[in-house]
Amino acid sequence: MIKAAIAGATGYTAGELLRILVNHPEVEVVAALSTSSAGAAVSDVHRDLLGDSELRFSEGLIPKQAAELDVMFLALGHGLSRSYLDALQLPDRCRVIDLGNDFRLDPYHNGHEFVYGLSEVNREAIVGAHCIANPGCFATSILLPLVPLAMRDELTQDVHIHAITGSTGAGKSLSESTHFSYRTANISVYKPFTHQHLGEIGRTLAAILGSADEGANNTGSATDGVTQLPPINFVPIRGDFARGIFASIYLRCDASAEELTLYYKEFYRASPFVRISDAPISMKEVVNTNKCLIHIEKHGDMVHLTSAIDNLIKGASGQAVQNMNLMMGLDEACGLRLKGSAF
Repeated sequence: MIKAAIAGATGYTAGELLRILVNHPEVEVVAALSTSSAGAAVSDVHRDLLGDSELRFSEGLIPKQAAELDVMFLALGHGLSRSYLDALQLPDRCRVIDLGNDFRLDPYHNGHEFVYGLSEVNREAIVGAHCIANPGCFATSILLPLVPLAMRDELTQDVHIHAITGSTGAGKSLSESTHFSYRTANISVYKPFTHQHLGEIGRTLAAILGSADEGANNTGSATDGVTQLPPINFVPIRGDFARGIFASIYLRCDASAEELTLYYKEFYRASPFVRISDAPISMKEVVNTNKCLIHIEKHGDMVHLTSAIDNLIKGASGQAVQNMNLMMGLDEACGLRLKGSAF
């Protein structure tokens, strides 16, 4: 059995990790680390795990746990992973999967390189990796529809994106815009054209396009002006629901919808969780699953791509487990054939 631990184990993404891993046939969760809830039962915080896990939160790893550990998931607040790893002193054999943003643009730490964990794009590198930087949820919902266009050199025109996310995307800490009284029956724009996930989106697409400078700033334009990547215009929207992301993406493209649909189906043929739908999609079709659904339409010379994911699963914890499966030599889909909610 793979011995796994989760740091920052009381948050939304950590709760999803626990729900997946306690039912994973090849994993034993040996530690759920939390300074704020040390000593409490995991099911006291993640109430739906009552009867499924007898684990208790601990403040740190005991020596025996550390020595046996195969993989550490970091579900900490953004910006905390580097200092946490320095203090934790994991054994050399232990793999690390960071669900925060610490290593997505600056992947080097203590002699290790964190591979960007977009499973469908970096599968070969992930298989041999020691450390993974798990992608952001918006980045996943946007890159999976755009990467095939970049691979066939169709990403030449300005890209326009509107994507709406549920309240869990803001994390568990309360703020004015996450309170029920604000969210219910309400939508609002936030961080237009400046969202933090634009950096990893631009970097990934620029690398595919063969840019001499794979580092991109938040507009998608290269810092030295040599990248081929066009501007990525992204407007994120807060939704009045708990989980899921629905992205609407459009740009000019010469190829027909039929040609692109066939190409996308072939491109993702070996990917167990990306599906190209001939019919229009909706967000509820992916909630509680590790799927990404993509639909393609043409309107004149514009291609319109829609994609849908669960922000906590394919956009976070499910993708982290998918990466763990690849790293540990398991079937990529092991433990991730999750039941969706049709209603």
